[in-house]
Amino acid sequence: MLEHIQETAAFLKGKMHTSPETAIILGTGLGSLADEITDKYEISYKDIPHFPLSTVEGHSGKLIFGKLGQKDIMAMQGRFHFYEGYSMQEVTFPVRVMRELGIKTLFVSNAAGGMNPAFSIGDLMIITDHINLFPEHPLRGKNIPYGPRFPDMSQAYDRELIRKADAIAQEKGIKVQHGVYLGTQGPTFETPAEYKMFHIMGADAVGMSTVPEVIVANHCGIKVFGVSVITDLGLEGQIVEVSHEEVQKAADEAQPRMTEIMRELINRA
Repeated sequence: MLEHIQETAAFLKGKMHTSPETAIILGTGLGSLADEITDKYEISYKDIPHFPLSTVEGHSGKLIFGKLGQKDIMAMQGRFHFYEGYSMQEVTFPVRVMRELGIKTLFVSNAAGGMNPAFSIGDLMIITDHINLFPEHPLRGKNIPYGPRFPDMSQAYDRELIRKADAIAQEKGIKVQHGVYLGTQGPTFETPAEYKMFHIMGADAVGMSTVPEVIVANHCGIKVFGVSVITDLGLEGQIVEVSHEEVQKAADEAQPRMTEIMRELINRA
């Protein structure tokens, strides 16, 4: 595993002519941020040794390097999901490669079902913590010496980045929520009983990604900031049939607001 990570990082270093310390996983709601990257150069996942390939509609598969404002960045356009059949090692492989490339801060986004009665479809929820309900842990197995065997997760989402994001949202008049994200394996959307149980457990939103990458980033000593777009509601009496297309539509409508916060935060981080 470590050998594959280092081989992939060596391949990418041979192609890179920038030195980013900031990485973005362009999940649902952040796709348009790729259009704002300047001086960009791209590498398709299929050309990268040991890299998985994204199979989900709406997730293209390439690494983008360039500048966002004055910051050198790298961006993943297309992430990997446990429900696609990948192991947790494959899902989180890119994060470990980021560590080898010198990444210090990771920005992530996702689509999520809201379970907090104060939420509305289209809200942006800054993730303050998470609950991991994936059936396999991304750090299971021999410890890769990027971090301790038992890493601390008391600040999985960096508090200073959250504070800065709140200030940016206030400056720009963008409404944001705060909440706990619960990660499940998918690929089914939740039943009404599951939504109710997850909310009782302390979650404000639920989705099928992010948690594995955040765990591994913390193990690697990478600071994390995460945002969910609330694309449907799992509130008793308000649950309706939902499709991937409807989730994508709600996320697309939230993109300008999320992009504005992320762009500014990345330049201030």
